[in-house]
Amino acid sequence: MRKRSLRDYDSTETLNVWQSFTDLMANAFLIISLFLLLALFKSLFLKYTADETAVSLSETERRVRLLQREIAALENELGESTDEIRQLQRGSARLKTLLNKSNSRIENREAEIESLESKISRLTSAPPVVVIQDSGEYQFNSGSAELPSELQDYIISDLVDRIEQISKQRNLYVVEIIGHTDGQVNAVGSSNLDRELEAVANGQKQVSSLNPGSNADLGLMRALEVVKQLKAVQRETGRLEGVEFRAYSAAQLLFPSGDFADSSREPNPSRRRIEIRFSPLGRAETVRQQ
Repeated sequence: MRKRSLRDYDSTETLNVWQSFTDLMANAFLIISLFLLLALFKSLFLKYTADETAVSLSETERRVRLLQREIAALENELGESTDEIRQLQRGSARLKTLLNKSNSRIENREAEIESLESKISRLTSAPPVVVIQDSGEYQFNSGSAELPSELQDYIISDLVDRIEQISKQRNLYVVEIIGHTDGQVNAVGSSNLDRELEAVANGQKQVSSLNPGSNADLGLMRALEVVKQLKAVQRETGRLEGVEFRAYSAAQLLFPSGDFADSSREPNPSRRRIEIRFSPLGRAETVRQQ
């Protein structure tokens, strides 16, 4: 075998360096190409992403503009609704005020109606009848019309108060005093009432000056004495203002129930009484034949 020479060895070594260099450059080119390719892909990806982002942004801006227009329309509608609500609230407040006034008026009217109904009820209902029974300390002497002292005190202390109360409640201004007797025949004698009654009523003579000729005379005399006592209170104290008095006689005609009595002539204290009745003073209507 032939041995290489030193020159041959050096030449071979020189050739091997260039080959390594060439490999290195090739590898570097490949690496650079790879980086360039990656950079290209990245650029394309970024461009694609940017385009997509631009499209999305444009769509988003379009939707934002649409939403802004919708919001503006809703705000406009809301403003109109708010104005309508305010108008409705003002109208509701006015209606409430009117309703409160109407309720107040209705309540006042109802109170007035109740008051009027109460007055009508009082005026249309029958007033009470005060009955003074001719018995006990209030009993007249037989055939007499002079007031017992106890009855006189009762008239002054109690009956006047009762007449005032009833008259004011019912606007009644006429008090009718009616004398009732039982069926016993009056045997005192002939009557002088036709001649003396007015003088007794006017206070010119005493009731003792009268001679009753019937139970009708006696009942009228007793009723007249009660009227005279009430007028004396009216004149001396100023009470019973505006009240007028009438004296009547029912003789033995009526039972306390109001029915016509029978022809019994027996003494009956339950039939002997003074009735006080109340009535308004109506307008007189005179009937004349043409």
